Amino acid sequence: MIRRLAGVLWLTIVWVLLWGTFTPLTIVGGVVVAVLVMVVFRQPLVPERLHIRPLHLLALFAYLIYDLVVSAAEVSWETLRRGPAARGAIVEVPLLSTSDRVVTVMANALSLSPGTMALQIDHDHGVWYVYALGPRDRAGVERARMRTLKMQRKVLAALGSADERAEADRLIAAGEAR
Repeated sequence: MIRRLAGVLWLTIVWVLLWGTFTPLTIVGGVVVAVLVMVVFRQPLVPERLHIRPLHLLALFAYLIYDLVVSAAEVSWETLRRGPAARGAIVEVPLLSTSDRVVTVMANALSLSPGTMALQIDHDHGVWYVYALGPRDRAGVERARMRTLKMQRKVLAALGSADERAEADRLIAAGEAR
């Protein structure tokens, strides 16, 4: 019940922000639309839960800021240096989590970084395909792969379960994450 009320409240806030006016009519309209959305599009309760570790989450935020700055500098340099001849690569990277929530955070964290983007996530085969700007040789592709793996490890450390972290460590130790 509390989740549904929170959903109605959130949708009402979004409605009011979209209209850009804070009037009683807009608020009532937002509540009506929110209730309709909650009734028509019933969401199942999600059994999995995120394992939030605050210190690792803080480390993830710090890493995201660091990666944002470094990636922006690299993309700027690549663009200034190569111009229209700048190259990109599509890199196949092992997926270190099976949790939809964690994978979503991983993909979004990676896509925040300039010059990279999650193109496709293949849960069936445990891989995802990432676009990276800049790699011109195998070493550059390997750097992009390792950067993606590092991002996944940081997200797993902050939000993954103990089993997921152990499986990721096993994959990396066995060399299957290469």
